[in-house]
Amino acid sequence: MNKHELIKGENRTRVYLSASYMGNDIVIHIYNENAHIGAIALGEYDNEHKRVSVSVITRLGHKEETAAQKTAYSISKHTKRPVCVIAGIHVDNITKGEIDQILENVDSLIDEFISQIGK
Repeated sequence: MNKHELIKGENRTRVYLSASYMGNDIVIHIYNENAHIGAIALGEYDNEHKRVSVSVITRLGHKEETAAQKTAYSISKHTKRPVCVIAGIHVDNITKGEIDQILENVDSLIDEFISQIGK
């Protein structure tokens, strides 16, 4: 399967994961209905040392680095492939509880994606 589209959550905490391939590499988008580029993370698996390195770039004033970094790390570790994650989630007047729920939904999307590609 060359493209994956997953959804988790409801209302203000609904997030989407879209995945596609560029050759052997994986490009992931994590977003909500207010999609944009907030943070970019690149995960690279080091076969020699059996570990993942992740680099993150965050746009000024944006807070998506946690979601981008964790997604790139987890998927690169599992697939042993380069993974580029573009994350853009915006919710006006977001609460701490909504942030926690969004991050939980992102974790769930990562697990679901890994499960799907493992088949």
